[in-house]
Amino acid sequence: MRLLEQLGRKGTLRIVWELRDGMPQSFRALRVSTDDMSPSVLNDRLKELRAAGVVELGDAGYALTESGGELVKRLTPLNQWANRWLGDAASN
Repeated sequence: MRLLEQLGRKGTLRIVWELRDGMPQSFRALRVSTDDMSPSVLNDRLKELRAAGVVELGDAGYALTESGGELVKRLTPLNQWANRWLGDAASN
């Protein structure tokens, strides 16, 4: 439950989603890809995700851990459902 609470914090899922392709990103690149999230919030969320074992920092930048990759696999069907729901809602 604790991880779910963490994922519900502003910007957390966005960071995970931006790292989903497996390519490490620098702090600056993540900031841009998260619509210029404030540096302090981005830094806090990255620290939290690192502590949770979802994100790691390597020489090339931030990337998902194996657990983070598994999380993305589990979130993908939810994203697909949300896209279908959005399409259904737009047609009503």
